[in-house]
Amino acid sequence: MTESFFHTLKGHVVHGSVFATRKEANTVLFDYIEIYYNRVRRHSANGWLSPEAFEQKYFKNLEGFVVHDTV
Repeated sequence: MTESFFHTLKGHVVHGSVFATRKEANTVLFDYIEIYYNRVRRHSANGWLSPEAFEQKYFKNLEGFVVHDTV
């Protein structure tokens, strides 16, 4: 699984890129991983939905439920 991630990372971000500084490279890598990859990629634990789609489905399923405050 890790090898697949690094293959994707290299193909989408690293190959053909020239970074002026290490900070620039870190920023680009962070943006790709946190903004794109972790939000878009599908997970088997989520029924093969992306985290964003899973969350939308979860909140849609909660519509109409009444939440009781126990305090």
